[in-house]
Amino acid sequence: MDFESFSFGSIQIDGVTYEHDLVIDRGEIRKRKKRASKEYRATYGHTPLSIKEDIPWHCRRLVVGTGAQGALPVMDEVLEEAERRHVELLRLPTAEAVAVLNTGGKDANAILHVTC
Repeated sequence: MDFESFSFGSIQIDGVTYEHDLVIDRGEIRKRKKRASKEYRATYGHTPLSIKEDIPWHCRRLVVGTGAQGALPVMDEVLEEAERRHVELLRLPTAEAVAVLNTGGKDANAILHVTC
């Protein structure tokens, strides 16, 4: 998988441009469905990544791109679940997350926030 470019609001992977948050699960790309996390928006000022979402846990490393400025909150329950499953969880601004995925993304899944 080749992460070709990222800029605020879009990311290009393997020649395809996406303008929404993504979940990458064992090489498959899908839109992040954050509806399950919307109930926490008022608490965080942003819809966070919560344990209620369909998180791609079947990996050794989960890379969470937290947006252009790193504003996507990741709830403590997600961190605790990663630890319980022995999954290394990296939280990085999306540009840095893409660089990690391009250089060492084997056995890694990802959740990539493309705005803020």
